[in-house]
Amino acid sequence: MLKDDKYIFRITHIDNINHILEHGITHKDSSNSNPDFKSIGDSSLINRRATFELYNGKNLGDYIPFYFGPRSPMQFVIERGHNDVDIVRSSDILYCISSINKVIKKQIPFIYCDGHATDRLTSFYNTNDVDDIKNQIDFIATNAKNWADWAHPEDLDFKRRKEAEFLIESDLPFESIRGFVVRRELVKDKLIADYGLNESQIHVNPEYYYD
Repeated sequence: MLKDDKYIFRITHIDNINHILEHGITHKDSSNSNPDFKSIGDSSLINRRATFELYNGKNLGDYIPFYFGPRSPMQFVIERGHNDVDIVRSSDILYCISSINKVIKKQIPFIYCDGHATDRLTSFYNTNDVDDIKNQIDFIATNAKNWADWAHPEDLDFKRRKEAEFLIESDLPFESIRGFVVRRELVKDKLIADYGLNESQIHVNPEYYYD
């Protein structure tokens, strides 16, 4: 277990919450996969990831991806609708937050990388490396509000490092989700009223969103 645990972040459409409450975050090939899963994001990139071969011979699509921080560049595209991606309102985007130690505790196989997983400059690591993760992942970049370092405009690699990923190989059960983040108070109220979540499980943080 890590002495200094690290949060991991995954965004999903709020319409997936019922399935998450019952089964957690499930892999597309899982026996518990969501038949009514509502996808968000760039479908062409999702399809590319499905067949993108990694250093270990597996495909990127064999893993469920998480980020190490909020406000990914892809989330910007999702909220704004660039590159022919369908717009999803920020109030419909739900953050599911877990942590590395939660994954380790469930003995879920994982790998992780120090930048966007399809970038040729990116390095990959596995469970044997995780004790040194603070020296492998740029947590300043992953937690930055934007994907450009305005103090160091010459750092053209900042965006790649912000997109560092934590990739798990199987389902993450609901009890391993530490909590949820939403954009607005009324969304929190709806989750409590309609789905029986506790107030302590849901946090409202507009800073996690672009819209």
